[in-house]
Amino acid sequence: MNNQYHTVVAAAEKGLFYEVALSPKPGLVDRLTNGAHKDMDFYLFIDSILALSPYFSQYLKAGLQHQGTPAELFYTLRQLGQQAEAAMFTATNGINTHKGANFSFAVLLGATGLHLQKSQLPLTATDSENILKLSQAITKDLLKTDFKNVASKKELTHGEKLYLAKGATGIRGQAAAGYPALGEVLLPYLRENRNLPREELLLRALVFLMSELEDSNVLHRGGATALITLKAEMQQLHAKELTNAELIRALIQYDEILISRNWSPGGAADLLSLGIYFALLEGLF
Repeated sequence: MNNQYHTVVAAAEKGLFYEVALSPKPGLVDRLTNGAHKDMDFYLFIDSILALSPYFSQYLKAGLQHQGTPAELFYTLRQLGQQAEAAMFTATNGINTHKGANFSFAVLLGATGLHLQKSQLPLTATDSENILKLSQAITKDLLKTDFKNVASKKELTHGEKLYLAKGATGIRGQAAAGYPALGEVLLPYLRENRNLPREELLLRALVFLMSELEDSNVLHRGGATALITLKAEMQQLHAKELTNAELIRALIQYDEILISRNWSPGGAADLLSLGIYFALLEGLF
């Protein structure tokens, strides 16, 4: 179990490192540009990941040792997640680099720990599906509790504002539904195209994910029209079946477009890091 423990924690860390290193990513921080972000860069993301990574082992350990219901595990994970978030904000001087990703890794590492109580690595597609179901069970009361009194709150997060304005549930909704964007969109794509070189596979997967995802970050920055436009443009790009060189040129051009629009598909970036986590544990690279 000790080797498995370290393998799982490393996969979560790599998920975040691979995501920020992947380039070019339209509107997002990568090795080449800061995307549509004036307060972030590649190095700040590294600082953020290193601040969060000590907590990944705690999320996993919480799941491995938990003996109650999955829903009861959530309260332990949330407490740990709040500590991790505070460490992230300290490292980034208050800039939100990975708040959504930290939430999801808390849930998924906890769910992985529950799963590994009775299973072993490497994961199969069925194992990953079971972990996603466990994440749904862990967060089954999340929407009800988090949005219960949101209308009467004086200070709202971006997610709460979107929920009140548009009914969007963001990453909370993904978790409570068992991450359908992972189980039904991203992971099947990664498995089907696993023979591609890693960087090319992840770039194409990001395009596909952006074409399908109800990205709350895009909703926040540009509204419903922005999300419709971005998804349509990504669907067109995905359908073109470009060579890798052509794809890179297209993504560089689209990065400039999203920067000019001030749109950042941060929800897709977070989900890509989660997909990388599962891909590593399934041995897809």
